[in-house]
Parts: sequence; C-alpha cells; structure tokens
Amino acid sequence: MSKVAIVMGSNSDMPVMQDAIDILNGFDIEIEVDIVSAHRTPEKLFDFSMNAHKRGISVIIAGAGGAAHLPGMVASMSPLPIIGVPVKSSNSIDGWDSILSILQMPGGVPVATVALNGAKNAGILAAQIIGSADKCVLDKMVAYKEGLKMKVEEAAKSIKQ
Repeated sequence: MSKVAIVMGSNSDMPVMQDAIDILNGFDIEIEVDIVSAHRTPEKLFDFSMNAHKRGISVIIAGAGGAAHLPGMVASMSPLPIIGVPVKSSNSIDGWDSILSILQMPGGVPVATVALNGAKNAGILAAQIIGSADKCVLDKMVAYKEGLKMKVEEAAKSIKQ
C-alpha cells in the first residue's frame, strides 16, 4: 500500500497541514506525519529525505513558512514526488517569501507547489498521484470529484428557487 509522508518545519504549521491529513485519511491512504526542520534538524532532514522511499513512502508533502527551505531540500535528496505547501507564518512577508522559496526551484529539482496554506490541495494531489497506479484510490478520487460537482449543482438549484 502506498504511503504519504507529511512533514512540516515546525509545530506551528500543523493547523495548515491538518487539511492534508484530513483529505488523505478520507481516501484511506496511509500517512506518516513529522516535524523536520531544514534549519534546526538538518541531520534528520537528510535521513528522512534519502530514506523515505525505502520505507514505502510514495509521495511527500512538505509544508514550511518563512524562508521555506524544507520542500526544496527534501526534493534535492529524494527520488519521490514532492508537493510543497507554502505556509503564511508569523515571520512571513504576507506568505510571499514562502511561496517564492518553494516555487522558484532550479531545473532538475522540481517541487509541485500549491497555494498559500493550500494543504487540502496538496492532499488531493498526493491522492491523485497515488491513484494513477492504485485503482481503489482512483475510484475514490472519481467519487470525490463527482461529489464536488453535485455540491455545485445543488448550490445552483438553491439560488434559482
């Protein structure tokens, strides 16, 4: 079974990253969650990044605020797809520092980047990546998308009455 690792630079990122946890739990995708600071625990970052694929991880979601080096550093050492979540933190410049730190990766070191505080979409993207090779997850994704469509159609009906 595929697993997704969700890492963040500090515990203060957890309220944002909880959205990814909730989405992945809804798809019954196994997750592991940890705090891995690029600046305060570099040895842990190296070990995590270089060995996640050996532990059955298929996708990594990395959230970070401020200078937001975590997603890019993980991507530099891991062969797995990395999804970066820029987090608007207390020391942030309206989140732009995080967005640009994650988005502006050099050629050869890609990080799929979602919107500021967009952990929900990171979870959905991780599920879609896993669903490309796992029919059970794919079927759940099709049902999820159909549910989104139905919500819009119900909302449209309610304003026409």
